[in-house]
Amino acid sequence: MEEPMLRVWMQDSVPPSTRYRKRPGRWVAEASWPSERIVETQFCLDAAHLILEDAAAASPNTAEQESTAMTIQSPLSVGLYAGKWCSYAAPPDLPHDQREEDGGSLVFETRPLEEPLEILGAPILHLALSASRPVAMVAARLSDVAPDDKATRITYGMLNLCHRNGHDKPEDLVPDRSYTVSFPLNHIAQHFPAGNRLRLSISTSYWPLAWPPPRPVRLTIHTGASRIALPVRKPQESDKALRPFANPEGAPPPAMTRMAPKNLKWRVIRDLGDDISTLEVIKDEGVFRLDDIDWTVGSKTLEWYTYQGDDFGSVRGETRWQRSFGRGDWSVRTTTRTVLTSTNSHFLLHAELDAWEQDERVFSHNWKYEIPRDHL
Repeated sequence: MEEPMLRVWMQDSVPPSTRYRKRPGRWVAEASWPSERIVETQFCLDAAHLILEDAAAASPNTAEQESTAMTIQSPLSVGLYAGKWCSYAAPPDLPHDQREEDGGSLVFETRPLEEPLEILGAPILHLALSASRPVAMVAARLSDVAPDDKATRITYGMLNLCHRNGHDKPEDLVPDRSYTVSFPLNHIAQHFPAGNRLRLSISTSYWPLAWPPPRPVRLTIHTGASRIALPVRKPQESDKALRPFANPEGAPPPAMTRMAPKNLKWRVIRDLGDDISTLEVIKDEGVFRLDDIDWTVGSKTLEWYTYQGDDFGSVRGETRWQRSFGRGDWSVRTTTRTVLTSTNSHFLLHAELDAWEQDERVFSHNWKYEIPRDHL
């Protein structure tokens, strides 16, 4: 109870990787939250640049910056390297180097930092924009760009633009009408060293983390009226006095015998002949026996997320799960298959469940649903 109200792991800058054995950083603390020591620092969007608000105000080209309009219509490939929406500690499920994703995005970047910068909290993106269709989304990523140009995604956020007035009040956009929207990126504590750059990337899709709109959309971003607010925190002397945590404790794992190995993979498969792209996720935990109770457990999950070319109607997600248990000559298992597709007006969901005892199927059921898209 004598500890500060909030203790946070401030991450150091690291190269992009889909897995880390250790994420370096240090503990920082705040006595209250929101903290008065967090300073909202505005960066204005200029053509391809992020400019500190004070510097932008002093620029003789401010009027020109305000009139800049930039457009983006992202390919469905943006998002194939995004990783899981929340890492399940089943690597490799973290975001890959963002440079390929940035090829289908509008990119705004600071100059190399003259001194280190640290943020703690949720960046807020304010955009002045218009869309070419009534249903649209916007995805934003903040990356740490090293001097060798490798880009590590730090945080991201998305907004269904039909929900611009609240999730309880969805409303279609009027094509080509100007709107001002604001939305947060995920909370983060991050250290950016001197010499690195901050990069904001904006796209109109982020598949498969989010289901894309019914049709391709072109967004127009008015840069002079758009900005990102970063929650900047200066290092505090009080952080150095934080008492370190003791070594972690845990119960010893049960005795087990591995009967089939694990297989954990993420594959991006590009069929250039048919222009079909697939993200394949394999989470096969293998088979093991709990020796003390002679209980055999198996778990395997397969996922495929597919699209063809620029056809938003081709987007398809399929998952297959298998769970099994056994003891001696007795065994049971369940298998499921779920497929989600969509039309311009509906989501189409098909699901299958089969249950087996030994080699006899004892239960089977299929479901089919059509769900109105309702501003999605």
